[in-house]
Amino acid sequence: MFSRINCRIKTDAWRQPRAILWAVAGVVTLGFLITLEIVARRYAGIPGPMTTQAQEVIFAPKPGPLYAGMALMMVVLTWRQRFIAAGVAIGIDVVFALVRWAVDAKMTEGHSFGNGALWVMLGYAVIAVTRRTGQERILLLKGVGLGLLLVTGRKIGDTWLLITSKTRPAVLDPYLAAADHALGNPSWLAGRILRATDPIGTHLLDLVYAELAVAAIVVALYQLRNVAAERRFPRHHLVRSFLVIGLLGPAIYMIFPVVGPIFAYGPGTSGTGGVHWAIANLWPNTPPPITTPHPVTYDDITPRNCMPSLHTAWATAIFIHSRKGPRILRFAGTFWLIATLSATLGFGYHYGVDLIAGVVFALTIEAALRSLDRGWDRSRIQLVAYGTAVFAALLVSYRYLPMEMAKHPWAFGPLLILAMASVVYGYVRTTKLWEPKAAPARQAEPQPELV
Repeated sequence: MFSRINCRIKTDAWRQPRAILWAVAGVVTLGFLITLEIVARRYAGIPGPMTTQAQEVIFAPKPGPLYAGMALMMVVLTWRQRFIAAGVAIGIDVVFALVRWAVDAKMTEGHSFGNGALWVMLGYAVIAVTRRTGQERILLLKGVGLGLLLVTGRKIGDTWLLITSKTRPAVLDPYLAAADHALGNPSWLAGRILRATDPIGTHLLDLVYAELAVAAIVVALYQLRNVAAERRFPRHHLVRSFLVIGLLGPAIYMIFPVVGPIFAYGPGTSGTGGVHWAIANLWPNTPPPITTPHPVTYDDITPRNCMPSLHTAWATAIFIHSRKGPRILRFAGTFWLIATLSATLGFGYHYGVDLIAGVVFALTIEAALRSLDRGWDRSRIQLVAYGTAVFAALLVSYRYLPMEMAKHPWAFGPLLILAMASVVYGYVRTTKLWEPKAAPARQAEPQPELV
């Protein structure tokens, strides 16, 4: 009897801090969303993520991961419940589409589907609160929260990008263009190679670049494939890394606003200031000259979303999380990483130094999230601290040492690669120590023979 009482006391003592942690996380998230809503309306003159998400309950949604969010939510459901949820979502979307067609309602970028997925997720949240109890309620709420976080994360990212363009009129592209000389101006080289492979290479890399979220969902669904059977989520999975990278990255955009080579040194793209705001029309044929960099004014439309390269960070996270999958998933993760790096440079969206910072950024966040689950021992603290220090050193060097980097490429180029490689090596070496070691096979003892 006393053993049972002690066990119950220990369980309650363990659950209480976890409940407090979840409550604090919920309050912080709500406060962050409210703050972002106020900032978006005051400084950018646009509705924030909470308003846009609420509007999509009724109005035509913008292109986004609504059905992907529902797919993540369904990992906690049985196969029968999944088919019912998918059918209900499609049915609701068909009804909404017919009503919009009947009243000739205006569509958002021609996109009219997705409301059904949002309604299903909200419906399961109501079911969890009213029809479930105990661990079943918690599991279902976690599934709904995971799906809604993916959708809301996209809204938060879009809002962040608009805020960067409205509140950061000056960009620091000349600093990165100078620092990129240390790497041999890889964006200019990749841009010329991609043009030489047009249209096949262009279409392939454009598809990979645009559908990065699809690759992430495939890997995440593989990681979460056993949630319905085991009735629990794994300790760590790709969606957490994706969301944290997307939340923290735009904060660096505000500190280091950059628009990218194709905008600062090229013709730009449709819907932006393009060549009218460019420093010079040089990309990708002529590398920029080595001159003393200074901030330059750019338009209030183009997002300042280069430093660090979040596409590189997300592709790195996909690569890391695909390592424990089957061979085809590992191959896909490797392909997506290489293709994403090629696309970010070849399309002129990023400088080479952005990619190095993106890799370090992703590995540091990944190490921190894994340490948060497994506990902070000395090796984990050292890894996260080292990754943070290297990332900060990269930003400082790009801002205050670009001329030295451009004038001494044979010294600074290898140093940049070495800094990134040291974080990669530290991550691989440290995480190997975290993996459970397989027990050695037990040797059969020799048996005495019968005489």
